[in-house]
Amino acid sequence: QERLVESGGGLVQAGGSLTLSCTVSGGVFSIKGMGWYRQAPGSQRELVATISKRGGTNIPDSMKDRFTISMDSLGRTVQLQMNALKPEDTGVYICNGNFWTVSGSTYDVWGQGTQVTVSS
Repeated sequence: QERLVESGGGLVQAGGSLTLSCTVSGGVFSIKGMGWYRQAPGSQRELVATISKRGGTNIPDSMKDRFTISMDSLGRTVQLQMNALKPEDTGVYICNGNFWTVSGSTYDVWGQGTQVTVSS
């Protein structure tokens, strides 16, 4: 069974940068894409960035000029580079892996989440 291991969260001042990493371990898998979502207290989970194995990315306009997502060539690790962080970026950042099954359907695996706190 695949497992996602996240790292890189922490406390940073507004205007600072953080890089989050997420690595797939375990199982025999075929990745379709990976991504990051975040959830602030009292708020719904929201998309931060996704990247497909082919390299296509999806980042909301509100974050596009500050956040960058990348994936290694093996499709095992995804990184989220966050620059010019704002207090409203505070939340738990959760890694997602979207995998192919042998029948051509897909399924999701979620990480435990890593806390990002941006102080003003």
